[in-house]
Amino acid sequence: MMASLNSGEHIETLGKGLKLIVSKAHTFGTDALLLASFARAGAKDAAVDLGAGCGIIPFYWLRGGACRSVAAVEVQDAAFSQLERSVGLNCAGKITPVHADLRLIRDFLPGGAYDLVTMNPPYTRVSGGIISSSGSDRIARHGTMCGFPDVCAAAAYLLKFGGRLCVCLRVERMAEMFAAMRDCKIEPKRLRLVSKCEGAAPWLCLIEGKYGRKPGLVIEPELHIETPEGCVSEEMRGIIGEYAE
Repeated sequence: MMASLNSGEHIETLGKGLKLIVSKAHTFGTDALLLASFARAGAKDAAVDLGAGCGIIPFYWLRGGACRSVAAVEVQDAAFSQLERSVGLNCAGKITPVHADLRLIRDFLPGGAYDLVTMNPPYTRVSGGIISSSGSDRIARHGTMCGFPDVCAAAAYLLKFGGRLCVCLRVERMAEMFAAMRDCKIEPKRLRLVSKCEGAAPWLCLIEGKYGRKPGLVIEPELHIETPEGCVSEEMRGIIGEYAE
């Protein structure tokens, strides 16, 4: 099937024959790949990716044979269009694009029906940093349309008892996310810090919380993006997979 591309869009090849429509405004970075891998999606999982953007996380899972179904939720029109066309391009029947604001998710998806929810939430508070002039950047980076409490409330509604919420965020906001999770009865259970290389200060953290579970946090070994020599680390190559070739 041929893809219809708008101005500024192009196709990224992800491996296993999968293709993703991306643009300057709606593309993906290392953080999304890290989150997709960290979530450890199973073959039988029913999953939801909130703020799916161009759809990299659902397509990453599809490439690896994970998930029986994925609802990819995106509020921005242009990003949703890319996502929807990528699903058609790949005949990806397991991925269902959902054009919705996650704060209104009850109007679009059933409650208590999902094993896994992911989100790569905005890194910066609305009041933090210089606000981007681009509308898409304001939403993606500054949390102008949702905050951590909104993300956790949506996940608590969607998840089965014991279901998992996985997120990727800046380390300085870790405590905020822990508090938002607990306010919604999602207990932080797994944490992994990410740094550029061994000896460098971590700048990202990957967090998994489980809905309705008891306290007990496991801290996993730090993930290094590069070797001391500046090459992509072996673990990172495994996460990227065929896309790196």
